[in-house]
Amino acid sequence: MKRSTSDAIIPASSRRELLSLLAAGAALSVFSRSSRAQNADDADEPDEASVLRDPDAPVLGNASGDIAIVEWFDYNCPYCRKLDPELQQVVHDDGKVRWVLKEWPILGPVSVTAARMALATKYQDKYAKAHEALIGVSSKLTEPRIDELLAEAGIDVDRAKRDLSANAKAIDAMLARNDKQARGLRFRGTPSFIVGKFRVPGVLTMAQFEQVIADARKAKAAN
Repeated sequence: MKRSTSDAIIPASSRRELLSLLAAGAALSVFSRSSRAQNADDADEPDEASVLRDPDAPVLGNASGDIAIVEWFDYNCPYCRKLDPELQQVVHDDGKVRWVLKEWPILGPVSVTAARMALATKYQDKYAKAHEALIGVSSKLTEPRIDELLAEAGIDVDRAKRDLSANAKAIDAMLARNDKQARGLRFRGTPSFIVGKFRVPGVLTMAQFEQVIADARKAKAAN
């Protein structure tokens, strides 16, 4: 059973420990082992390409960036909403980060509807606007509110629903991949991240994200 978003919050002391581990090039690195499962617990761990380079996953920031931040999130997750503007600022200020967004709607049926509608807006090249509209609210989403927010963002909601119907198989497959990857990486709730090749389960400050990005670059350069 998936856990609530509150499980993803890292206390300050644990964040400091996490960052010291990253600075030492240590223990949260993923993708370093053979793609062949080493034991039963590793059987579902995703490979690097499927996480970082899924061609259907929306990408914000610099699509050609040297480091990826991959975020698993839920539009009804209050921590995802609180973090989003700060993470946008980090990505903007850095200029060389690929921000890969993975909808992981674990907070109920309305979250699933929001994720499916957001992905449907890709077919009219409006995903970035849809994401900003849905993640930027402070109240719990409802299906009528989703339609209202998307319309206010300049999205053709009727077309999005037609595109959702026409592409439901591909959209639902995307959500299933996101869920399988999150479970394979042992994430417990939203938001959760991969930065470079490091797991970062939980919420960090802007400065901490900047440090993790710097450490991920150092680790990449050392390989």
